[in-house]
Formats: sequence, structure tokens, C-alpha cells
Amino acid sequence: MNLPNKLTLSRIILTVVIIILCLFPFYSLGINFPKFNIGGIIVDSTYLIAGVIYIIAAITDFFDGNIARKNNLVTDTGKMLDAIADKVLVNSILVIFAVKGFIPAIVPVIYIFRDEVVNAIKMDLGNKGKVVAAIKSGKIKTASMMIGLALMFFYNLPFELINIKVADFLIYFALIMSVVSAIEYYSLWKKSR
Repeated sequence: MNLPNKLTLSRIILTVVIIILCLFPFYSLGINFPKFNIGGIIVDSTYLIAGVIYIIAAITDFFDGNIARKNNLVTDTGKMLDAIADKVLVNSILVIFAVKGFIPAIVPVIYIFRDEVVNAIKMDLGNKGKVVAAIKSGKIKTASMMIGLALMFFYNLPFELINIKVADFLIYFALIMSVVSAIEYYSLWKKSR
């Protein structure tokens, strides 16, 4: 287990912590996280704490691959763990935000559906000995979603104070890019047949 793989594994562990923070009924144990009023916006500190953990997890996504490539530590296990960690982190957060009413349920449905379609395409191409690298639209999708979700944890502040829905825009833009990238992966798959 090299350093990049440890970073990737830590992303999965941090995701579990975020899930517990956001979904566990702490109030049933008499634990109440404080809430703040920021410019008329009621901010639950649970999401602020989860947001900080989310940012740390997202940063590990940047570093694990860079460290692996720079130090020649790229492994098949690392590639697999990285893909799983990314999907577990983002998809879990999307489902939580849908359950909590921050975003419509259709957002995680489309996003997760897209992930499954792309995974199937990549598996089929992999079985034919063809490695599919990440495509530009997929990278744009990931960056937009990561930033949008981070802003969502922080109630879209400071933009919410001037009524600019940056978090929503980035999440919906990422959703559109997820469909675009799925179509591009499908085109690659179709050409390989």
C-alpha cells in the first residue's frame, strides 16, 4: 500500500465520516450542532464541518494521482481505488443533498446512471484490451461538480448574500457535462466495434 493508495483510501474513509455527519440523527443522542444566522441565512454547522472534510477529501483526489505519476507509483489497484473513491464521494454527497432537499432527486439519478453507463463502456473496451483515458469533458464535469458541491456545503456563501446561485449553476453544468461525456464515451465505444 503506497502513499497514493493510502490517500485514495483516506478519501473513502472521509466520505463515510461525511455520510455519518450528514445523516446520523445526533439529536436523538442529545447532540445538537449549533446553527448560525449569516446575513439572514440559517447555517447548520454540521454542513460546515462536513464541507471542510469534503474539501480535504477532494484535495486527496488531486494529490494521489499526481504523487503516483511523479514517483512512478501508478498501480492497477490505485487506478481502481481512485475510480471507486471518486464515485463514492461525489455520488454519496449528491444523494445526501437530494434527501435533504438541497437539490432535486433527478440530479443524482442522472449522474449515477451516467457513471454506470460509462463504467460499462470502459469495462467492455478494457476486455478488448483498449484503455480509455479520462476525456476533457469528463474532467470539466468532475471539477465543476467538486466545486459546486463544496459551495453547497457552505450554503453557496458568499454568493448567496447577493443572490447568485453559483453552486446550483456548477452542479447543473456538471450534470450537462456528464451527459456530454457519456455521449463521447459511447462514440468511442461505437467506433471500436
